[in-house]
Amino acid sequence: MTFRPGTAAIFRLPLFSICIAFAIVSMAPSDHVMAQQIDVWFGTSTPKNGLSKGIYHAKFDTDSGKLTKPGLAAEISSPGFLAKHPTLDMLYSVGNVDGKASVAAFNVQSTNKSGTLTFVNSAEIGDGGAAHVSVDRSGKFLMTAQYGSGSAALFELADDGSIAKRLQIEKHQGGSGVVDRRQDKPHAHWTGFSPDNRFAFVPDLGMDKVVIYSMDADAKKISPHGFGICPPGGGPRHMKFHPDGDIIYVLNELALSITAFAYDAKAGTMQPIQTVQTLSDAVKAKETFNSASEIRVHPSGKFVYSANRGHDSISVFSVDQSSRQLTFVEWEPIRGGWPRNFNLDPTGKWIIVAGQDSNTATVFKIDPTTGELTFTRETAMVPSSICVEF
Repeated sequence: MTFRPGTAAIFRLPLFSICIAFAIVSMAPSDHVMAQQIDVWFGTSTPKNGLSKGIYHAKFDTDSGKLTKPGLAAEISSPGFLAKHPTLDMLYSVGNVDGKASVAAFNVQSTNKSGTLTFVNSAEIGDGGAAHVSVDRSGKFLMTAQYGSGSAALFELADDGSIAKRLQIEKHQGGSGVVDRRQDKPHAHWTGFSPDNRFAFVPDLGMDKVVIYSMDADAKKISPHGFGICPPGGGPRHMKFHPDGDIIYVLNELALSITAFAYDAKAGTMQPIQTVQTLSDAVKAKETFNSASEIRVHPSGKFVYSANRGHDSISVFSVDQSSRQLTFVEWEPIRGGWPRNFNLDPTGKWIIVAGQDSNTATVFKIDPTTGELTFTRETAMVPSSICVEF
């Protein structure tokens, strides 16, 4: 593929992986109050004859909860899930370059009024399209999860944030076979790293396991380390750490449930302590289809949120500060369709939900005492919006 100034890069990616990323910039004070705005990067799906043209950008005011009208930041096809570099102004996306499933790096150019993305480089994954991408806490490595082929790939990042090379591919083996056609083989769905960066985690929907890898930064490799065992037929999709690093919350897509694991940071092991439903059986029975998509933990550690597709809602849980176990608080309709992803802003005051079928990004305010959500009537049009990442 040839990249020319002013010419967009074209990528292709499976529909299930796409997202939104945020970065903080300051805004001039108004009425003696210093507000903050954050860059919002919306990843989308771009089906043939669809509305979306690629990655979109908006500004979000963390004081007022207002979202500016999103504009096209990079014209690419199905940009896929996005991830931000921890220290550099770099954004990464999985996609398709010259007919090959790849991961791409973009330089972020941001101002108070606009945001643009400049293509830097890409690297072929070599094992099909990826459902997720993440960057380790040092900013030296990048990982992707390939849903279709059931594998995790590790890439090295250069000092400037560009993608240096693919280091390895780890193929997962077997499926639990509990849910017909969904669990007959491995389906890696997410990648992420432990707070101390010693371990990498890949929830695998087909295996009903979270695959744990040890991370050797000096040798530039990951090695199989163990598993977190999820409920049979659960279908683990995404996971998040509690801010204290002692608990992992895993979202089970197929069962619409959350399993809490006690995490031993020294040993790199996780043991299940609780599983709760995100929707009751009675509620699920009134839907022709539903599945869980994303999970987030409030920065205070007091609340956990998950998204329900089909029911088109966010489930809210309170966290017991001693046991870390979850108690259901409420579910809140997203005022849109098919919430494939959502995220909390860095202040912990707001949630933005991406409605794929409704072409929306919708803002909710978080009650700091109960964690409950209030619809602010702030909704922006984002075509085929799918995932949210700050």
